[in-house]
Amino acid sequence: MSAEHHYLNAVEAYDEGDAERAYAEASKAVQLDPEHIDAWQLCAETILPQKGEKPTLMQAAKSLAAVRKIIELDPNRTAMWMLGGRLISDELGLLNEGLQWWQDLRHHLPEEVTPLVEQASLLADMGHYLEAKYRLDTIIEDNMDGGPSQIAKIHQLRKMVIAAANLQPSEHFKPWEKHHNGWGAIQSKMGKGPVSESFLFLITTVPVLFGVVIFSRQFSGEGWGAFCLTSLVVLATVLFGMRLSKSMFHNINRPAFNLLRAMNFEGNTGYTVISEDVRTSTLYMYIMQRKPVAWQERMIKIIEEGTPLPKNWKPKFPDFESHLDDVGYIEDENETSFEPFEEE
Repeated sequence: MSAEHHYLNAVEAYDEGDAERAYAEASKAVQLDPEHIDAWQLCAETILPQKGEKPTLMQAAKSLAAVRKIIELDPNRTAMWMLGGRLISDELGLLNEGLQWWQDLRHHLPEEVTPLVEQASLLADMGHYLEAKYRLDTIIEDNMDGGPSQIAKIHQLRKMVIAAANLQPSEHFKPWEKHHNGWGAIQSKMGKGPVSESFLFLITTVPVLFGVVIFSRQFSGEGWGAFCLTSLVVLATVLFGMRLSKSMFHNINRPAFNLLRAMNFEGNTGYTVISEDVRTSTLYMYIMQRKPVAWQERMIKIIEEGTPLPKNWKPKFPDFESHLDDVGYIEDENETSFEPFEEE
């Protein structure tokens, strides 16, 4: 049976909703024809569970392997770049590989906004706010266009990055620093889970709203004017309460955010930096249970290996300007260096 025949069987099974048979047939097709791109794409998509479910480590790894093969054969398949980026960063927690993945996409689509936004988001998650700001500034400086959702995400991300970058460097939690103050904050709050923003809104704003409604008649009277005034007060109270609860949420849950960053650091590098007492705490388990299945399975393997962080370890980033050679970037003549003439 030919590779094309297996591929057509895979398509038929896929249309019938039988993902398992579709993957099996597509796998046979690529074994017979390793350059069958459409069969590879079926492999990448059908190995993953249905929407609403998270892939296991094995499923994510097999899908990513198929995506890499597709990109190798046809780097213009943007949807596969997006799928690969999600698998690498979200499901597997390989943030550094995610940075390189999106940089590789810039070689093929240097004018595309998505790689820069994704790189900035990953850098912000890793705590490298200044580098994230540079990525976002590149979008503005090069007048790159994006869709409405991307523009909204860029402005929101840039606002957060600028606020974080303006803080003192000592306030940025660095998991690779053993004696950073952030570890003490984690240990002081590791016995309980984080507080939700809705709970903070409930205990700070709802009582005030009840008071406004109950005493509105006494202070504003009755009638249309009183109703409008009360509505404005309620609206202002809600907006202020939302802003207050959001600020409280970030301040109170800073130890949880620090621990999340430490966990992401371990998942990204493969080195262990979290102590055993923190790893068995309520806060750690709370965060762990909300991570993707593939991420959890990778983390268990990392913990079992227990590879300590090497001394003098420092973060490394891909060459964010590597794509410029592909687009014909020419240095300014004033920046060209010349060797001095030797005297005869």
